Amino acid sequence: MANSVNCNIVSAEASIYSGSVEQVIAAGSAGDLGILPGHTPLLTSLKPGPVRVKIEGGDEENFFVSGGFMEVQPDVVTILADSAIRAHDLDEKAAEESRREALHSLNEKSAELDYTRASAELAEAVAKLRTIQQLRNRLG
Repeated sequence: MANSVNCNIVSAEASIYSGSVEQVIAAGSAGDLGILPGHTPLLTSLKPGPVRVKIEGGDEENFFVSGGFMEVQPDVVTILADSAIRAHDLDEKAAEESRREALHSLNEKSAELDYTRASAELAEAVAKLRTIQQLRNRLG
């Protein structure tokens, strides 16, 4: 079995990452997934959250995806994200403010509240904060 697999992370805006990796870890719809070279083919939806890629040589890159899909083939992993950003580019203050605003909207329970949208905004803000915390724990 090969020691690496090609990984591509693409959003609607741009290609975020492309390279050879030893492992991909992502938040699948049924839980976190760890993908190694030679993994059985798989197609799954992704929840908002972190994506980690372990690069040959022990380095690691961290990303945030707001959802999307991951396709796994024995020699390539492709992540098609609604939006994606490198984890170190996330703004913790903005994510915390988004979380507070979404919670406030959900607690108001006004007639014009778009519950689905407010819930999605809350889930994305919490996932961004979780990604920032995971990155901080790995670096610190």
